[in-house]
Amino acid sequence: MRNRQFIYTLFAISLVGILGFSYISEQPIGRCYKRGFIASTNQKHYISPEKIVIQPWRGQHHVYGIFQIPNGYIHDYLLQLRLPTNTIYCGTAYFSIHPNLNGITAQPGNYLVKGYVNTRLALWLMVQGQLDHLQQPSNWSLGYVRKE
Repeated sequence: MRNRQFIYTLFAISLVGILGFSYISEQPIGRCYKRGFIASTNQKHYISPEKIVIQPWRGQHHVYGIFQIPNGYIHDYLLQLRLPTNTIYCGTAYFSIHPNLNGITAQPGNYLVKGYVNTRLALWLMVQGQLDHLQQPSNWSLGYVRKE
């Protein structure tokens, strides 16, 4: 009787684990939302990162790019990662109060922005053999416009 109860419990835990994993894997990672991009009448510019750091094994917030934006301009809240397969993923971009980030110093008249890509997305791309696309600065872009 105890043996049968153990088997049922093990089966139930396995089923919940499989269903949970399938639910998580279907969640959109790196989804782009329209509200994350600045709509402006001014001309929009795009820039690639000065440096890209890809260390997802260190945990969350270790896959990012560092961008330099001219003073007097504001940047989008989302950065875009465009793969050669025409797939676009987005990450979040945050203003840095520090003039130095990971060996990158803001040039006079610029400020630094750190743009993060989801760690699960980076791991997924690495498993698919697309690490080289993730490492290409030309695949990353951050939009910015003059402040109104």
